[in-house]
Amino acid sequence: MDNWQPVLALVGALLIAYVVILWLGTIVWVYRDVRQRTRDSWTHSISLALPILFNLPGLILYLILRPRETLLEVYERRLETEALMSEMPERRACQRCNRPVKEDFLLCPYCRTVLRESCSGCGRLLELSWAACPYCGAQGPQPVVASTPVMAPSSYAAAVPPPPSPSQATPPEQVR
Repeated sequence: MDNWQPVLALVGALLIAYVVILWLGTIVWVYRDVRQRTRDSWTHSISLALPILFNLPGLILYLILRPRETLLEVYERRLETEALMSEMPERRACQRCNRPVKEDFLLCPYCRTVLRESCSGCGRLLELSWAACPYCGAQGPQPVVASTPVMAPSSYAAAVPPPPSPSQATPPEQVR
């Protein structure tokens, strides 16, 4: 019976060494993993504290709470999204009603907003924001400043014609 105590002591020491090595390996793995997933130092310290203080339950808690993607995966996903977006054809839309319009439209067919103007020199279509025609160098579209006089309410009522009376209204055409 005296021979079992040194063997039990050796087995106990080996188990303790195994648990300590496993604990240190867990800490190193969490440190490396959290560095790949975030740059936030506060998150690094909290993530390291979990396995240091709670060992295996701390590791499980870290695995539940850690960021889903590594920084490399986030970067690759963003690159892929940018590549897909650059390959997609750019859709023009009216600035006023936000409906799709074609590249060669001068007016929006839905709300009649002016989208482009023709160049006075070469006749090509120009964007309204251009200062000059890139094809011939002519002066670009000039911004139209509406100068409407401000009228008093009484003069406004005199300027607006009254609606036609029912007897003056033209009858609608008969539909065949």
